[in-house]
Amino acid sequence: MNPINEQASARKQRSLKTRAKLLAAASDVFIEYGFQKTTISQIIKKAETGYGTAYLHFTGKDDILIQLMDEVMKQFYAIAQMTFTPRSKEEASAMIEKQAGLFLEMANQERAMMQVIEEGIRLSEEVNQKWKEIREQFILHISQDIIYSQQNGLARKDVDHTLIARGWFFANEMYLWDIVRNEYNHPVDEIARNLTAIYTGGLYVE
Repeated sequence: MNPINEQASARKQRSLKTRAKLLAAASDVFIEYGFQKTTISQIIKKAETGYGTAYLHFTGKDDILIQLMDEVMKQFYAIAQMTFTPRSKEEASAMIEKQAGLFLEMANQERAMMQVIEEGIRLSEEVNQKWKEIREQFILHISQDIIYSQQNGLARKDVDHTLIARGWFFANEMYLWDIVRNEYNHPVDEIARNLTAIYTGGLYVE
């Protein structure tokens, strides 16, 4: 590697390190103070960087939270993208129940940051728009699973896969926020089992 490329690589590594440092600091500050009370100054102080450096990476605290949302959602997306190739209604039900349970349990594990995200959705149009985009990604994955089931004779073909996918996601989303707020009174696996029974009972055929 020539000296110019080495310098460019070193600058890039420093930049990535600074960005990661800012995100880690922001996560701590958001969780401690909440979205509304957090200031960019607190994040910069926690990260031990300067204003100019911080604004090279992010436009403000809304942008930082959106980047943190992307990081958290990677774990949720991994669940949504689990292989779905059932050969029977029973196999489909088992897979769906497992996904629903993992999805809701992830909300439980990430409760602190999800509480910040929920507050951000209420207070920031940018964050709210980001959540809408995330929601559509989940609905797309669900819709693809329904199409697979319809094409393989497992699910009813007289229903619109997109409408059903939206309904299924919204049911899960409602419980996700209940879990985040610690307002649920049943174990996660029981919620997943009951949700799945209603969903698959109406969509899948014997």
